[in-house]
Amino acid sequence: MKEGGNSRFIFLGRSHCAALTVFPALGLRKDDLCNRGRRRFRWSCPIRKFMTRERVFSGIQPSGGVTLGNYLGAIRNWERLQHQNYDCIYCMVDLHAITVWQDPKLLADQTRQVTAALLASGIDPNISIVFHQSAVPEHAQLAWILNCVARLGWLNRMTQFKEKAGKDREKVSLGLYAYPALQAADVLIYHAHQVPVGEDQKQHVELMRDIGQKFNHDFGVDFFPLPNAMIFGGSTRVMSLRDGRKKMSKSDPSEMSRINMTDDADAIAQKIRKAKTDAATLPGPEVVGDDGKISTEIEEARPEAFNLLRIYSTLSDRSMASILAEFEGKGFGDFKPALADLAIEKLGGISAEMRRLESDPAEIDRVLAEGAIKARRITAPILEEIYRIVGFLKA
Repeated sequence: MKEGGNSRFIFLGRSHCAALTVFPALGLRKDDLCNRGRRRFRWSCPIRKFMTRERVFSGIQPSGGVTLGNYLGAIRNWERLQHQNYDCIYCMVDLHAITVWQDPKLLADQTRQVTAALLASGIDPNISIVFHQSAVPEHAQLAWILNCVARLGWLNRMTQFKEKAGKDREKVSLGLYAYPALQAADVLIYHAHQVPVGEDQKQHVELMRDIGQKFNHDFGVDFFPLPNAMIFGGSTRVMSLRDGRKKMSKSDPSEMSRINMTDDADAIAQKIRKAKTDAATLPGPEVVGDDGKISTEIEEARPEAFNLLRIYSTLSDRSMASILAEFEGKGFGDFKPALADLAIEKLGGISAEMRRLESDPAEIDRVLAEGAIKARRITAPILEEIYRIVGFLKA
C-alpha cells in the first residue's frame, strides 16, 4: 500500500482487468486506473480509514451465553482497543461454533445475544466493524486455500483439539480438527496485525504466522503480514467459581460455576457468596513479586482464592498488591461482599443494556448486516488478489 497526500492506493499486480469487475461496489472508478509501472487503484471507498493504522481482529463463539470470563478476558479489552490507535474488527464466529453440534433453532438467537453483549459493553459499530462470520464468505473461501497450505503435523500439535476431543477423537468432526486453518483465514483475510487472545489461544496465533509465512514463501510473494498475539495482563483467564483449576465456561453444567452477563444483582451476589474458597485468611502484598505477578506455586496452593482476587483486581483496575494490602489478614466473609458489590456495580448496567438490546432483535440484525458490508469492502479485494496469486481463473 502506498500513500500520497490524501490519496490511498492498493496495488494489485497484473490483475487490473479482473479487479475492475469487482471494485465498483467498493467505490472504485474505472478512471482511477493508472498504468505507470505497477497498476494501481485509488482507494476511495468509505472504509478507507481502515487502511491507515494497524488492524485488530478477534472473534467470539456464539455457542451459549456470555460469561464474566468472556467479558474480562476479551470483550472489555476490545472496547478499550477501539479508542486506541487501532482499527478494530470484531466477529461472532458462528462457523467455528458448528464444529460441535449447535441447535439450529438456538444458534441465531445466541449470535444476537453475543452481539448484544459486545454493544452493551461499549463496542461502537460506528467505530469498530461488528459482524457475524457466516455473512462474509471470504472467510470460508480463504480457509480452503489455507487448508492446502497448512501441514498435518502442525494441526496435530494443537493442544486445544486434544483437550476438546478427549478420548473420542475418532468421533469428532473434521471441522473441529481443521478449525485453526479457518482461524488463520479469519485474521489473514483482513491483513490484521494484532490478535487479542488469551494464553490458551497463543499457540493458534503462532500457527497463523506459520501458515501466512508458508503461503508467502510458496508463492514467492510478500502478501500476508504476520499477525502478533496481543496478550493482556490481569484476569485474562477467569476460572470456575466451583473449581479454581478449570476455566469458567458457558458449557459447564453448573450455573453456580460462572457469572453470566445477563445475571441480575441478586444472582451475581449469590454466586459470589457461594463461590468455593478455603478457610485461610488472605495473604499480604509480600506474595507479589517485583514483576507484579504471583508465583505459580503460591497460586496453585490456593487456586479458588486467587481466582477471586484476580477477578477483583481486573474489575477494579487495581494491582494485586494494593488489594492484598487492603484485605490482608481478612477472611472471605469480608472479601466476598466487597467483590459482589464491585461486580454488581461494573456489570449491572451492561446486563440491563443487554436485555434492552435483546428485546429488539431487528436492531441487532441491522448492526450485523451493516458490519458485514463494511467487512466485505476489505475482504473482497484481498481475496481477489489471493485468487490471482494462487492461479485461479476469474469466473
